[in-house]
Amino acid sequence: MSKIEIGEILVLEGENGQDEEIEILGTLDVDGAEYAVAGLVEEIKRDTNEDMEIFFFRVDEEGELHEIESDAEFQQVARVLEHNMKHNH
Repeated sequence: MSKIEIGEILVLEGENGQDEEIEILGTLDVDGAEYAVAGLVEEIKRDTNEDMEIFFFRVDEEGELHEIESDAEFQQVARVLEHNMKHNH
């Protein structure tokens, strides 16, 4: 399986060119491919009832994260996450 661990903090370059910390919130298996679900540490620490921005990354065999390039792939992963959340709560 992956080398990605839930709770792991990673630093990514944000859209504005500044580094942003993300926390791995979980992993998903979608049609045999592994994906990591992450959120911004800053938003997680706020602990409000507001919606939080969620990021999905494809995880390769070495545990490296890759951005999802296509809208179709993103939507497929989002549907699986939504399905899992509805059936686990």
